[in-house]
Amino acid sequence: MDKINIGISARHVHLSKEHLEILFGKGYELTVFKPLSQPGQYASNEKVKIVTLGGKEVEARILGPVRKESQVEVSKGDVISYKFETPEVSVPVRSSGDVKGSGKCKLVGPKGEVFLEEGVIIADRHIHMSLEDAAHFGVKDKDIVSIKVLGNKPAILGKVLVRVNASFALDCHLDTDDGNACNIKTGDTCQIIKEISF
Repeated sequence: MDKINIGISARHVHLSKEHLEILFGKGYELTVFKPLSQPGQYASNEKVKIVTLGGKEVEARILGPVRKESQVEVSKGDVISYKFETPEVSVPVRSSGDVKGSGKCKLVGPKGEVFLEEGVIIADRHIHMSLEDAAHFGVKDKDIVSIKVLGNKPAILGKVLVRVNASFALDCHLDTDDGNACNIKTGDTCQIIKEISF
């Protein structure tokens, strides 16, 4: 069965152009630290401080390029450790870009700060695929599959979203909680299996 590379995503931030300039100064542009698995995407050298609703502070790297809306992606472990939630505000599991009604936080940069009224999410499990990859695996955009992870802590992970775009490179993205639970790291592999009901 075909194997798919896994990428483990630690907490990170996506910024709009407006918020980048508030945090780092007018006309500021992100600088590349290293390219990511998806074409044109990169981890930048720049980081920001996140201040949670519970008053905790944690640093996160910014991923580029800039986006239409700012977004903070964290793990459930981060949510608990750094007190992202209150009785009134929760951090939902969402697809990247789906931030309506999501969590809140403050971002602090060297030149200013921004309060996000929404934008803090726990990213869902997902697989990026090109059109050719989707045809090969017999799936389509927004399908939900399960994956089998091998190793010394093998597991079946469900509710994995398939995201198909002509520009995507084949890669399965999991967060650090999933990575730690299965004792896997970036570069390990998984296999698609039939979706299991949960």
